[in-house]
Order: sequence, then C-alpha cells, then structure tokens
Amino acid sequence: MSSAEGLKGSADFCTQLLRTHDFARYAATLFVPAEQRRTLIALYAFNVEISRVREQVSQPLPGEIRLQWWTDMLAGAGHGGIEGNPVAAELLLAIRTFRLPVERLSRLIDEHLFDLYNDPMPTKAALEGYIDETSSALFSLAAAIAGQQSPEIEHLARHAGLAQGIAQVMAALPLDASRRHLFVPLQLLEQHGSGMEEVFAGKETPKLRAALDQLLGEAREHLKTALVLLAEVPPQVRSVFLPLALTARDLEHMSRADNDPFVPRVTSRFRTLWTLWRASRSYVFS
Repeated sequence: MSSAEGLKGSADFCTQLLRTHDFARYAATLFVPAEQRRTLIALYAFNVEISRVREQVSQPLPGEIRLQWWTDMLAGAGHGGIEGNPVAAELLLAIRTFRLPVERLSRLIDEHLFDLYNDPMPTKAALEGYIDETSSALFSLAAAIAGQQSPEIEHLARHAGLAQGIAQVMAALPLDASRRHLFVPLQLLEQHGSGMEEVFAGKETPKLRAALDQLLGEAREHLKTALVLLAEVPPQVRSVFLPLALTARDLEHMSRADNDPFVPRVTSRFRTLWTLWRASRSYVFS
C-alpha cells in the first residue's frame, strides 16, 4: 500500500468512526469548506476515541492506560504502533498542517480521566472546568482549523462549549444515572435539597427538577451569549460553530415542562441534517 493510499484509508476510517459514534459532529462537517473537513473529522474522531474509553473498559486502570497512550503519542514518546492507528495518524497530520496546540489536546485527554471513576462532579466550577477543556476546547481548535484565533474567538468558544456541554450532560443523564455516574454538580443538587440518590433512582422529584432547571437556564444563557458573540467574528469561522443549532434545539426540548429528563431522547439523522442545513442558510452562521 502506498503512503497516499494509507492516508486515504486513515481518513476514511475516521469518517466512518465519527459518523457512527458522533453523527451530530459528523453532519456538521458537511457544511464547512472542503479544505477544512478532513482535519475537523480527524479532531472529532480523536474526541470520539477519548470519550469512548469508559465504554470500552470495566475498570479504571485499563482506561488510564489507554488515555496515557494518547498522551504519550502527542508527546512523541513511548507510543509504539501509531502507524496501525488511523485516528492517531490523521490527528498528527492535522497537528502538523494546522499547528494545533498539543497542550490543548493533552488537557482534553487529562480531563476525561474523570469519566473513569464514579466520583460525583462536586461543583458548578468543576463542571465548567471540565467543559472548558472538552467541548469549549473543540470549538477553539475547530476555529483554529478555520484559520481564526483571537481572544474574541476564545471567549465565543468558551460560551459555545458551556452551552453544548451542559446540554450533553443533560442528554446523557439517563445513561449516567444507570451507571451511578454523576455529572450534574452535587453542590447544585444539595442547594435545592436534592442529592445523588435521587438522580440514581432515575425518577424526577420537584427538588431535582428545580436543580436541573437551573442548570438548563445557565446553558440557555451561555447559548444566548455565544450567538451574540458569533455575529462579531469573521464570517469564515462561523460554520464551525454550527453545532450550536443542535444545542439550541435540544435545550428548547429539555426545558419543556413535560420533558422527563430520565427518558432517553433519540433524534433521527434526517432531523439532525435538516436542523443543520436550515441553520447553515441563516445569517447567524454565514
């Protein structure tokens, strides 16, 4: 196999991985310029690999070993077998081509160590820190791939990530509760007279609903701020923030009085594509 064939095979692998495990971000790449798409897919496929470690191990230690492999790979030390890992190959190509900050990618890996243990998310500050290094970091890195980096874009990426990250916490609540894994801040629950066991019981109570409503309200505020800031950045970077259209849709549904946070919600791929297509033609993202 030639080098070119190998790279094409790696790119195809990343595309299929992303399409299978994170269709929302895959679909969003269909609306960015073609020259950015491959690199964005590599970035998002890397995120899939890191985010799925918890699903692939039964104990924390094997998970830590897997995450350490990625950390070592980025550091260029002790990372045998990269040529056999298409996601690693594509990510390294992306780093070289767009000079992506390795430190930011390494911090994303480090933050996902939290996923491996059943310790509760202690405070809202801790949750925001987690999201800053994961969802917000992905928006920031995507903007860099689009050729735009500035304090204003970092500010936008932070609010965009917080809106998206909180929405993802809420969407994952049924699964996380079944695993006795708490991403909703314990501090917030206790402020409303609720607690972990109410979440793990998987049954909504007025106190739990009040805590979740406050978290959703904060997500909506972050989304509102992000959309205002989006209008102030160069048009060529706006398409990488297109996933916010999905976040807006999800937050609207989750905020309804009749929404049960413990009932998993499945969105069709067609609806995801329709939401993104419609948003891509609006003035907000163009």
